Amino acid sequence: MVGRYVMSIDQGTTSTRCILFDHGGRLVSVAQREHQQFFPRPGWVEHDAVEIWRNLRRVVPEALSGADIAVDAVSALGIANQRETTVLWDPRTGSPLGRAIVWQDTRTAPLVEELRNDPGDDFFTERCGLAPSTYFSAPRIRWLFDHVAGLEQRARDGEVLFGTMETWLIWNLTGGTDGGRHITDVTNASRTMLMNMRTLRWDEQLLEFFGIPRAMLPGIRSSAETYGEDRSVLPGMPITAALGDQQAALFGQTCFSPGEAKCTYGTGSFLLLNTGTDVVRSRNGLLTTVAYKIGDRPACYALEGPIAVTGALVQWFRDRLELISSAPGIETLARTVEDNGGCYIVPAFSGLFAPHWRSDARGVIVGLTSYITKGHLARAALEATGWQTREVVDAMNADSSLTLKELKVDGGMTSDHLLMQILADVLDVPVVRPMAAETVSLGAAYAAGLASGYWADLEVLRRNWHRAARWMPDMDPARRAAEYGNWKRAVERSLGWTRGPEGT
Repeated sequence: MVGRYVMSIDQGTTSTRCILFDHGGRLVSVAQREHQQFFPRPGWVEHDAVEIWRNLRRVVPEALSGADIAVDAVSALGIANQRETTVLWDPRTGSPLGRAIVWQDTRTAPLVEELRNDPGDDFFTERCGLAPSTYFSAPRIRWLFDHVAGLEQRARDGEVLFGTMETWLIWNLTGGTDGGRHITDVTNASRTMLMNMRTLRWDEQLLEFFGIPRAMLPGIRSSAETYGEDRSVLPGMPITAALGDQQAALFGQTCFSPGEAKCTYGTGSFLLLNTGTDVVRSRNGLLTTVAYKIGDRPACYALEGPIAVTGALVQWFRDRLELISSAPGIETLARTVEDNGGCYIVPAFSGLFAPHWRSDARGVIVGLTSYITKGHLARAALEATGWQTREVVDAMNADSSLTLKELKVDGGMTSDHLLMQILADVLDVPVVRPMAAETVSLGAAYAAGLASGYWADLEVLRRNWHRAARWMPDMDPARRAAEYGNWKRAVERSLGWTRGPEGT
């Protein structure tokens, strides 16, 4: 008998959450635990995979207890996870071989630079849809092989398993050292630089190039099917979905048709455009990725534009400049002025992501005069998120025959109404926020529920989606063009930044 709820695990960059949803897609209960962030060297970011597994074991019973329900009331379990984070472990002991290297980690930058020069971006994008970046898993595995004595040979001898975080969790849930299932889904596999984007299989040429043995890689499965049963936390519970967090948000926003797009606004931001069954190779600085694959149906693809710094700029205003006491205060401060006073902020704190992909870019503030107040700076900070989004949308429109008609948004920054209006104005399309705030978790739950029969089809999920707020564009076209031109010139300053003698 199908239970009354679906359970979702959202294993994120800073915490692990367990959420229960009902048939209407409504949140019933949530439990959350943060995990420690390790920064052993500049640019290095690591997690303890054992701590994350331990936290999952704690939040699941807490979520059940919070809803006062029994295990048999839950139909299935789905997992959404921080993407690209790399875990290597010993299958005999179940112990990680060092800390997990997080997607934010940039230690592979020298290797990535070599790859972009030789064999060059095209070698990779033709196969996996991704140009070399510190983002992805394959350069991390190669780095570990080059820096950990004996690791590569151990991998060739079958003594090492690789996975992103959902692979690690599923392996542990389904038995670990006692027959745990070593699998990943296509969305996460598409972020490794090792999967062929068209065949959805590990690419032999890429494996050979990076020197990565196939034996250490998980089997690639669809995003929604029965992977196995939990044997640890909720014995007998079917595990029926896994998606990378941003693809899960796209699914949770019910962006099932080509041309539909969502952007998640958090510390950074991620804009995904559904391109249907077409694999669109970007020529304008975007990533080609798998959006989702439901069972035996053809995979759906997406163009993705990651933006490195959005909410992090607000945090900088609060913690470093101390111009606001809390993140919501930036909207109040920005509303004290009518415009930015001619001031523009490009928040390239550690380079620019899409569509520029320039790690050498640096943050700039352009147009400072004695007229500028902290209100103007606050407004410029919010507008920076809008203009960065506009650059990604322009690249998407140029790459595909699909023109954005509406943008669905989610994430913590969407509570800022002024920012949402700025987005509508600079994009010249409606911006829509749903009732359900937990779109990542909801997407994993939706996929799990489809695979288990809890929901019948995609149309049922569409009917669950309800709009909470909508912002319509209200900016003069001439002003929009002029402002965008000013922003572009500010970006050129950021890209042209060079360090002076002795770091001055």
